[in-house]
Amino acid sequence: MLPLRGVFEVAIRVRDLARSEAFYRDVLGLTPGLRDERRHWLFLWVSSAGMVVLQEDPANWVPQHFAFTVDETELQRAATLLEEKGVPVLGPVRQEWMQATSFYFTDPDGHDLELCAPARQGQGLEDGAA
Repeated sequence: MLPLRGVFEVAIRVRDLARSEAFYRDVLGLTPGLRDERRHWLFLWVSSAGMVVLQEDPANWVPQHFAFTVDETELQRAATLLEEKGVPVLGPVRQEWMQATSFYFTDPDGHDLELCAPARQGQGLEDGAA
C-alpha cells in the first residue's frame, strides 16, 4: 500500500469562474494562488492543507461531493459563519462509522460540500474504528 496521508489538490468543475471564485474566496475563505487565464482555471489555497482548483467548464456535468476538514472545536462556528453569509447548512450529522461530525451545504454549481470534524486522537480513530 502507498503511504498516502491526504489529498493535496482537488479539481472542481464550475460553470462561471468569477461566481465560483467569489464563493470559495469570500464565503469559504480560500486564498487565490495561480490564475491560468488560458485554461480558465484558478488555484485556491486551503490553508496549508492543500488546494482547490476551479476549472471553468460550461458543459453539462454531474455535481460532485467534496469535504473539508475542520477542527472539532471550530465546527459549529464554521457552520454559523456559513449561515451568516446566506448559505443554508444541514447538520450536525454524526458519522459513527468514521468517528466524525459533519455539516453539509452546496456551492453555486450544486456541488455537495461538507465540513467534517474527525474525532480527536484518543476518541476512536487510532483503534481502527475509522
